[in-house]
Amino acid sequence: MASEVFDEFQLAGAPDAFQRLWNPHRAAYQKRGQNQVTGEGDCPFCAGPERTDEESLIVRRGETCFVLLNLYPYNPGHLLVCPYRHVPELTDLTDEESREFTALAQDSMRVLRTAANPMGFNLGINQGKVGGAGIAPHLHQHIVPRWQGDANFMPIIAQTKNLSATLGQTRSLVAETWAEGSWQEKG
Repeated sequence: MASEVFDEFQLAGAPDAFQRLWNPHRAAYQKRGQNQVTGEGDCPFCAGPERTDEESLIVRRGETCFVLLNLYPYNPGHLLVCPYRHVPELTDLTDEESREFTALAQDSMRVLRTAANPMGFNLGINQGKVGGAGIAPHLHQHIVPRWQGDANFMPIIAQTKNLSATLGQTRSLVAETWAEGSWQEKG
C-alpha cells in the first residue's frame, strides 16, 4: 500500500519536467540572516577593511569610504560604496564623507565603463530594514552595471542569476582597471 502512495508522487530527486540550478552557497548567508547585523561587531562592512582586499573583495580604498564587490551580485561588477564609519543613513555622513562617497560612486561607474562596457547602471541606496536594506545599520550604495538582455526569467522563476565570471576574477579586473587609471581619460 505504501509503495502505491509513493508511486503517485514524485520523490525528491526523481525526474520531472523541471531543470534545477542549485545554489547551496547561499544557505550560510540565509541561515545567518542578513538583517541580523546590529552593531559594528557583526557588520561585514566594518570587518571588511580589516582583511585583505582580495578576502573582502575591496577594489578601492579611500580616506573615509571604500568600494567593494557585492558578495551576492545582481550582475557581474555589482559594486558597493561604503563609509568606513558604521552609520545607517546618508544624512549621518560628514561633509568630507559625503564628497568621497559621491566621488567613489562616480569613479566606480567610470571604471566599470572601461572594464566591462555596460550600457547603463542602476544606482541605489536602501535605508532601513523596511526600505529594503540587507545590512541596514551600515550605509552602502549599490552600483549595478546593466546590459541589454541581462534581465531574464532566471531570477524571477528560478531565483537564480547566471554570472559569467567568479567574484575573484571580477574583483581582479575592476581593481586592475582602477589602478591603471585609463578610466580617468574617459572621465
